[in-house]
Amino acid sequence: MKKVLIVGLMAMMFATGIGCTNMSRTQQGVASGAALGALGGAGVAAIAGGSAGWGALAGAGVGALAGGIVGHQQDKNYRW
Repeated sequence: MKKVLIVGLMAMMFATGIGCTNMSRTQQGVASGAALGALGGAGVAAIAGGSAGWGALAGAGVGALAGGIVGHQQDKNYRW
């Protein structure tokens, strides 16, 4: 449980430390999706009795992919 807390705190620090003002919506989606996915993956892995590190890694990958897809769609639909 201690590892989950450490991973969660690190992910929150990483997410708040990123300046998203100069990023496209796709890049913002990838960054936020990876951070949220890592938190979710670590939590699910810890509850299921698996490795929180591997859960965070898998969750970050899935979250980054999903966030990138959503952000890309928003970029395509945004009219300057």
